[in-house]
Amino acid sequence: QVQLVESGGGLVQAGDSLRLSCAASGRTFSRYAMGWFRQAPGKEREFVATISRSGFSTYYAGSVKGRSTISRDDAKNTLYLRMNSLKPEDTAVYYCAARSLTYDSGSYYTNPHEYDYWGQGTQVTVSS
Repeated sequence: QVQLVESGGGLVQAGDSLRLSCAASGRTFSRYAMGWFRQAPGKEREFVATISRSGFSTYYAGSVKGRSTISRDDAKNTLYLRMNSLKPEDTAVYYCAARSLTYDSGSYYTNPHEYDYWGQGTQVTVSS
């Protein structure tokens, strides 16, 4: 199992940047594909970005592509999401998630149901 704890959220202005972190417990962090999702009030949880076990492959939702970067530091058991040029529509609770894999399949996982473990979320609010 792995436990995930997000941090780095807060209140920012449109156009600002933010880096979210997700700290994972355990010593097998490198065995998980990781993802970021977000959920705004009254809306379903939506995919933001994912990174492969190896860290070599990433994939982004169209709404954040080009202004966001997902990365991982396996030595620190930490996942990151850097978001630039933030917009009010980015306001949501951001969650990190982990999918256990026996090998790096090269597939992208964008459906919340494909993930095994979730953090508690961190609020990001972007004011206009």
